[in-house]
Amino acid sequence: MFEIERKFLVKSEAFLQQATSHQLIAQGYLNSNPDRTVRIRIASERGIITIKGKSNSSGTTRFEWETEISLIDAIPLLALCESGVIHKKRYTIPVGKHTYEVDVFEGENEGLILAEIELKTENESYEKPDWLDKEVTGDDRYYNSYLSHHPYKNWD
Repeated sequence: MFEIERKFLVKSEAFLQQATSHQLIAQGYLNSNPDRTVRIRIASERGIITIKGKSNSSGTTRFEWETEISLIDAIPLLALCESGVIHKKRYTIPVGKHTYEVDVFEGENEGLILAEIELKTENESYEKPDWLDKEVTGDDRYYNSYLSHHPYKNWD
């Protein structure tokens, strides 16, 4: 029930050549408090509810509970969410023993591309493809819950 992940900016679209799949995602927050976010997501005709706790001091690890819900339930729950629903296209890219998920944001967050990799331990080694840029793990500005209220297009 704990998620360990690292997050990176992406400097080129070279990842597209390695992608094995993609899906459109719409997600909103019933609660965007950083201590306990409650997210509703619709991805590829599936509904998902996720509860996340606050990150540890390095930003790599936090509590996460997630379960699938019906699309019939997810649609009205998404409509109840706080303003600032996130829209993005997520690409899946296998690299070595791991899989990167690359989110290409749309709408208010267009221009932002982030990659995430989930790990089993905080110190686990992993391959870094050439298209990765600066690591932003632990930088709250790159959490989707933050982006929902402070869109990337409004950043300086």
